Amino acid sequence: MVRVELVPTASLRPGALAVVRRLVDEAFAGDFGDSDWQHALGGLHALAWQDGGLVGHGAVVPRRLLHGGRELRTGYVEAVAVAPAHRRRGVTSAVVAALEDVVRDAYDLGALSASDDGAALYAARGWLPWRGPTSVLGPAGPLRTPEDDGGVFVLPGPVTLDLDGSLTCDWRDGDVW
Repeated sequence: MVRVELVPTASLRPGALAVVRRLVDEAFAGDFGDSDWQHALGGLHALAWQDGGLVGHGAVVPRRLLHGGRELRTGYVEAVAVAPAHRRRGVTSAVVAALEDVVRDAYDLGALSASDDGAALYAARGWLPWRGPTSVLGPAGPLRTPEDDGGVFVLPGPVTLDLDGSLTCDWRDGDVW
């Protein structure tokens, strides 16, 4: 049985952060850099435990997205990962369900950048692919991010969204989405 615990980054001991980082690095098979790790910090971590060991992780961090002339408080999902030996056993669904509860309770909407493998899971859970153009609010103003078009998913909340409209994220180092 998998048990999921929500813990703020500030409450994780340095040793626990190192364990989470190792899990994420293993799950992403070396395709998870330092900027990706930084994106996962500063919010709430969903830690999935089984038989005393960490088998899954995901984080929801606060971000600002611009849409329809409004700034939206967004729970952005990052670093969803499951240890390879525990895949296809419902761990990802348990982690994402915990993150979705946080998003629904505290944000205008949820958002994430889905991998090709993850897109079907999120779509099955009610996340919607953003159909409109994506951009980032850079130092010189909005910059289009066409490489991210079609890969951003949102979990609607109380705010009306036009999925064909433009969506702009706040700037950050590394992958902006």
